[in-house]
Amino acid sequence: MPIPSSTTSSLLESLTLVSKCTIFPHQKSTLPDLKLSVSDLPMLSCHYIQKGGLFTRPPVPIESVVSLLQLGLSQTLTHFPALAGRLKTDCSGYVYITCNDAGVDFIHAVATHIHVRDILSPADVPECVKGFFSFDRTVSYDGHFRPILAVQLTELADGVFIGCAVNHAVTDGTSFWNFFNTFAEVCRDGVRRTTRTPDFRRDSVLISSAVLRVPESGPKVTFSEDPSLRERIFSFTRESILKLKAKTNNRKLNGICNGAIDVVELMGKQSNDPWKIADGKKTPFNRLRNVILTESANPATEISSFQSICALLWRAVTRARKLPSAKTTTFRMAVDCRHRLDPKLGPYYFGSAIQSIPTYATAGDVLSRDLRWCADQLNKNVMAHDNATVRRFVEEWERDPRCFPLGNFDGGMITMGSSPRFPMYDNDFGWGRPVAVRSGRANKFDGKISAFPGREGGGSVDLEVVLAAETMAGLELDSEFMQYVSGY
Repeated sequence: MPIPSSTTSSLLESLTLVSKCTIFPHQKSTLPDLKLSVSDLPMLSCHYIQKGGLFTRPPVPIESVVSLLQLGLSQTLTHFPALAGRLKTDCSGYVYITCNDAGVDFIHAVATHIHVRDILSPADVPECVKGFFSFDRTVSYDGHFRPILAVQLTELADGVFIGCAVNHAVTDGTSFWNFFNTFAEVCRDGVRRTTRTPDFRRDSVLISSAVLRVPESGPKVTFSEDPSLRERIFSFTRESILKLKAKTNNRKLNGICNGAIDVVELMGKQSNDPWKIADGKKTPFNRLRNVILTESANPATEISSFQSICALLWRAVTRARKLPSAKTTTFRMAVDCRHRLDPKLGPYYFGSAIQSIPTYATAGDVLSRDLRWCADQLNKNVMAHDNATVRRFVEEWERDPRCFPLGNFDGGMITMGSSPRFPMYDNDFGWGRPVAVRSGRANKFDGKISAFPGREGGGSVDLEVVLAAETMAGLELDSEFMQYVSGY
């Protein structure tokens, strides 16, 4: 059965469906119904998350790979029973995940006319990648009657792609990559236990008595899928990012860096871990923090690498859009609330635990001020998003329960999703790490950016950028932006 492709290129012929089946958990679930939180519910109008890895061809027959993945998926679902359930709405309007072992989809497809290089080489992400995922443009509310998860193995000429589509009202990026990496671990090592056991507790401030009312037909996506959009990956090496960060912070490159570790960045990224490695020894975090504070002239205003990249992108996209000076632009970033709440949620809390922070500035300010000023606006909002702010967001949502409006509604919006901190390459199903991470068509619109870690690690970053064609052309000619992009 052919899976249609929207491209006319001879390279991107239709994929062929070999088989489709339902995978059930190896052991029956004992979890009770899990109520959706105020971070889960707004995602009911969003598409399923679609993320996956591109791998070189396994050194065993593809039939063995299929069996391995099916068995590993069944065993992994024992640890993640919510993914094998369904959504349900009770008579009061509350939405739950019922962990009823209804199962997940597993699809085996073939596209042996496509090579790994065909996915990695083009400037723009080829359209065939969209066919590597199930539940194309499926809204998360549909989890009431469709599986919450689908895994698709696509066999290529010299590789395979393992793509997952998962309900965005059930997981966020943190939960998704915990599942994906556990799945790989189980397949590779045959482990029955995992060190990344998900936390299904529902006892935080995110669990609310407010009811989200939706139309009988369910919520709809809030953005239009413009066929003229372009999508491409821009890669930034560690060295390039360090140069950019030094420029943003108005200091020399070596500044307060010590060897290969930028300690101020380490403090900002890992402040929730009470122990750090310093000089080969475990050191209490407070002691390391004191060292950092004495070495940094002004640590409170230190701009992170990621905020530097975001500021660079904000300026370049605004310039490429040729917006009037008085036009308000918005840079929206997703933040993880797990460590911001007091008491904190565990790092393996299962569900969506994200909130969206908008930063506003006129196009004139974004372009006439320097990179540091733009980064400062982003930094202030991120730093201010503490326990009190998270709780205020919850209260505001309870006063007006609603789905999250994704899109570029006024022509001046940028939305940053995903994170370069997600362990996207920390998975090996038994024949090596992925050579690339890619996503499907889900939740993409003009101005949607997703941040991935670079495959080489070490702080490198890949940006998956989706823009109107004319804006992308302008971005590619932007000298301030492109000087930091690898390969140019």
